[in-house]
Amino acid sequence: MYIILLKKRKNRDAHCTVTSSFNLCSACCGALMSRTVIGFDFCYLETFHSFATHSSKCFGTHCAACQAKRDAFVLRRPVWWRRSKQRALFSTGPQQKHGTFYEFRTYFIRPDQNSAFLKLTNEKIHLRTAHSELLGYWSVEYGGLNQVFHIWKYDSFSQRAGVRAALSQEPKWLGEYISKAIPMLTTQDNEVTYLVPWSQIQSPPKEGGTYELASFQMKPGGPAVWGEAFQASVCARATPGYGHLVGVFHSEFGPLNRVHALWWYESPDHRAAVRHEAHEDARVVAAVRESVSHLQSQSSKLMFPCSFSPLK
Repeated sequence: MYIILLKKRKNRDAHCTVTSSFNLCSACCGALMSRTVIGFDFCYLETFHSFATHSSKCFGTHCAACQAKRDAFVLRRPVWWRRSKQRALFSTGPQQKHGTFYEFRTYFIRPDQNSAFLKLTNEKIHLRTAHSELLGYWSVEYGGLNQVFHIWKYDSFSQRAGVRAALSQEPKWLGEYISKAIPMLTTQDNEVTYLVPWSQIQSPPKEGGTYELASFQMKPGGPAVWGEAFQASVCARATPGYGHLVGVFHSEFGPLNRVHALWWYESPDHRAAVRHEAHEDARVVAAVRESVSHLQSQSSKLMFPCSFSPLK
């Protein structure tokens, strides 16, 4: 067993070095030994937390005692630090800097009408895209039967209202598409989302392939509570190239505290292969362990782009 603690610094730029007097297990100590960090007198626990979560051996069942000690020691932080942390929890996290949003639409098709619906949409979608921008249109292959999923981009809610009003007065759209398509559907669903501040739409490296929409239902509290942990878990997969990240979206209307990550793969088999590699990467495993405490449920859909989809 090692005994670890952080020396107090004498000034704001001084280095804090690891010394003895705090009892932790050998696996957790291994993540800290010989480390030198810059920070406040009580920055040890934050430092230990970030180092340890990048070790595949840390925060397992054998580290439960160390976790409890770390959590208990947080209460000994300076009063000013605890108050600032409490105030931060009431924040909603990074704010949207523009009004652009993305409407997710899912249509559930009658099983005997799936092919007919896709054929009709392929022929008449130009009547709809003349009014607003279509980001992508997919047919769901796994994770849901007889479904199509599409994303529409709007600059503002007033723009969307104007588009809907114009479509309701469009004879060709109503007569040639809506009147024929609606009887083919069993139900429709939509959700309004924003791109998270650290994500942008990234087109796939080539056309074709398959897309995965991974959806995460987070615990209440918003990005101020779970945003950093979720970002770390997504980036741990995207940075090494375990799939191409198209975009990450946070719900505004519909189920709240839901985040969607849209991924692209060359094929379903490619997706299976890179997922297997990611599960053996200690960086990915550690980041997922950190974010899973904020997670309530998750689901995914594997989808193929339709021929008329801008994202192919």
